[in-house]
Amino acid sequence: MQDTRTRTLSFQVSGLPPIRTEALSIFSAGHRQANRVRALLEAACAAAQDSGWTALTDPIELDLVLHCPPEHHGADAATLLGGVGAVLQDKRHAVNIGLAHLGALVDVKLYVDNRQIRRMSYREEPAETTSYEVRVAAIPAAG
Repeated sequence: MQDTRTRTLSFQVSGLPPIRTEALSIFSAGHRQANRVRALLEAACAAAQDSGWTALTDPIELDLVLHCPPEHHGADAATLLGGVGAVLQDKRHAVNIGLAHLGALVDVKLYVDNRQIRRMSYREEPAETTSYEVRVAAIPAAG
């Protein structure tokens, strides 16, 4: 039987992505990345609901495109990809802190675990306002 699930999901988010740079979890209540985490979760939730997305369990690729003014000097690609990856995986298994402050957003997951990521890409594109695009896709099985 053919798998008819959506295997690629792309969506846009206003502002900057969450960054992962410190020992304190970005999911902690009151964390300085809280607004970015919530914005990413809300955008991912809307895209997933619109497409009928089911969290992937197979190997995936994660692509991040940052649209920003040319003079923008923000975080490096590794901390941006790390933050986005942490937010989009199943948070219930990834952290050992209370997540009640996220409400229903705690259940937003595009894949189960960051260990599924086999390919990643990051690029910046000039833009008047800051936003970013996320793409998560299943990697087709060789065969």
